[in-house]
Amino acid sequence: MNNSQGHDLDQWMRSVTADDLPALHTFVTGLGQDLDAVVASLGLRYSSGAVEGHNNKIKMLKRQMFDRATFDLLRKRVLLNARGRSRSRFR
Repeated sequence: MNNSQGHDLDQWMRSVTADDLPALHTFVTGLGQDLDAVVASLGLRYSSGAVEGHNNKIKMLKRQMFDRATFDLLRKRVLLNARGRSRSRFR
């Protein structure tokens, strides 16, 4: 599935359903509930990886700042980090 072969998903789902792996059966059932969206996401060249990376970085900064400073400092740190500046002033 890493090669954008969404059209092969039906065949893969049938083979998983035929196997004796209950955990994968649940996964396949979930895929089947929104199959059109899953096939489209596998076939498109677009990715949300960059957005997920930014979300992950913001969450990491938020965890580091938890119960240490005000929202204003967290906001400044997120904005500075988005511009690519060093975080060494806040360590």
